[in-house]
Amino acid sequence: MEVRVIKIHEDAILPHYSYPGDSGMDLYSIEDVIIPPGDTQLVRTGLKIAVPDRYEAQVRPKSGLALQHAVTVTNTPGTVDSGYRGEICVILINHGREAYHVQKHAKIAQLVICPVVRAKIIEVEQLDETSRGNSGFGSTGLTHLV
Repeated sequence: MEVRVIKIHEDAILPHYSYPGDSGMDLYSIEDVIIPPGDTQLVRTGLKIAVPDRYEAQVRPKSGLALQHAVTVTNTPGTVDSGYRGEICVILINHGREAYHVQKHAKIAQLVICPVVRAKIIEVEQLDETSRGNSGFGSTGLTHLV
């Protein structure tokens, strides 16, 4: 599959896979941004992409950034629809206790290209019964009983 990308800023770095078998391509910041503890910032990548029809690009957190600095993507996964042609930006939040400095050219997120299934919604009077039924949050418990 081919995904067309335009650099709209001279400091932009094209997304790429770091290792064979990776599902996510790294996204990079084109600017220095300070994110105070508990704050959210929009970080620019300087890229526009054309996601093929029936696909989406998902913007996901970097695990190392989350583990080492408690910085993650707020609306994870962020969705880039196939019809969107604006700049790819990443909404980062700092859950840490200290300000985090996003440096220009730092890896800030990853981009995963995924197929999209379009659902046909059908209104009905009743749904089929299942063994789970209405059991929701926490219904399976938190530990394994031996």
